[in-house]
Amino acid sequence: MPDDAPTTQGSRIHRWLKTAPTRCFVAYASFAAFATYFCMYAFRKPFAAAKYEGLMFLGTDVNLKTVLLISQIIGYALSKYAGIKVCTEIRQAHLAKFLVGLILFAEFSLFLFGLLPEQFKVVAIFMNGIPLGMVWGSVSRYLEGRRASEVMFAGLSCSYIVSSSSVKAFGTWLMDQGINQFWMPVTAGLFFLPLFMVAVYFLNQLPQPSAADVADRSRRSVMNSGQRWAFFRTFLPAMLMLLLVYFFLTAYRDFRDNYTPEIFKALNYDTSPELFLQADWPVAFGVMIALACLNLFRDHRYGLIAVFGVMLTGIVLMATATLLHEQGKITGLWWMILIGTGAYLAYVPYGAVLFERVMASTKVAGTAVFAIYLHDAIGYTGSITVQLYKDLGQGELDYYEFLRGFTWLLCGLGLVCFVASCVYFMGKHKPVAADKS
Repeated sequence: MPDDAPTTQGSRIHRWLKTAPTRCFVAYASFAAFATYFCMYAFRKPFAAAKYEGLMFLGTDVNLKTVLLISQIIGYALSKYAGIKVCTEIRQAHLAKFLVGLILFAEFSLFLFGLLPEQFKVVAIFMNGIPLGMVWGSVSRYLEGRRASEVMFAGLSCSYIVSSSSVKAFGTWLMDQGINQFWMPVTAGLFFLPLFMVAVYFLNQLPQPSAADVADRSRRSVMNSGQRWAFFRTFLPAMLMLLLVYFFLTAYRDFRDNYTPEIFKALNYDTSPELFLQADWPVAFGVMIALACLNLFRDHRYGLIAVFGVMLTGIVLMATATLLHEQGKITGLWWMILIGTGAYLAYVPYGAVLFERVMASTKVAGTAVFAIYLHDAIGYTGSITVQLYKDLGQGELDYYEFLRGFTWLLCGLGLVCFVASCVYFMGKHKPVAADKS
């Protein structure tokens, strides 16, 4: 058996998937990826549902919640830097065991988070972030390089939009049942651990991309260090612009997500589990439809233009919603829904379909996971920077005022860089007969 062959090629499900109708295959793969990543969020986000009110870090002026969030993101960001190598080099035969190992380590860290004294909980939540940053890249390896990758990645991307609010709502419910806010995260993880393992089992049944997939999308293979940096140099100008936007875009998404209770409080809402769901579930539906429609573009040049069109639409939607809210024409809830939809329309393509189309359009061999993880590493560095800046540089602003100003900054930057990057990649397109099928 080849080293990169799946270990399940003799299973009944695997054999069925190799000959299954395209719609059945796509539905199966989308659901398995969705379920895997949805469950991962139960080990990452429930702790953010707690407010840790009145608790400051070691007697400083920095809120304990800010330090906990930053500590987890630092671990998560370091994981993304490690994932540039690990997730592009690991063989698919080892992916399932790797995924389960990552989650078990994350759950153990949440146990320490509940057990350790307050001053050491920062270390535990830092440890929790270290494995979780490599889950996305591992799941993506199962989906990339297929003719219907956009549809499958739409399902995967939908998972982290709805999972964050869902697991925070679950965490809030656990605290309402009397679970201590520091023990709530590990309790939530225990509920989802069996579901995660089942989801990974089903995901691991997927066969390798077919010959038709390879002909259409270019071969996806592991990349060594030299191949990774050759890819980066090939697209240097556009990569730098995309990295700059992603630095702020990830920070924006994380700020809105992590401080949802505080933002709604500043908007004069009483926070509740239902409010979290109302703010994010409509977002997931809109983004999923937009990404799934990208699969209608069989010509990769126009497909790549469409991806940038979706991202630019997100930027324009954020600006429009903020303007309408400032004029009193929409409520705070609708503002949160619309800026969330816009932010995710700009953000989600980075995690999959953007670099899928770049590689298919330019016919560069390798794995899109490298570009995804390079951007993620920079993006979460931005998230840490912006959260520290908020507390230390603009502490006088409430969370809503800060997010509103951040929206205008991101909209201006994204508009310029997305247009320029799209023009650049059009010059790198390599037309082939497969694009016209």
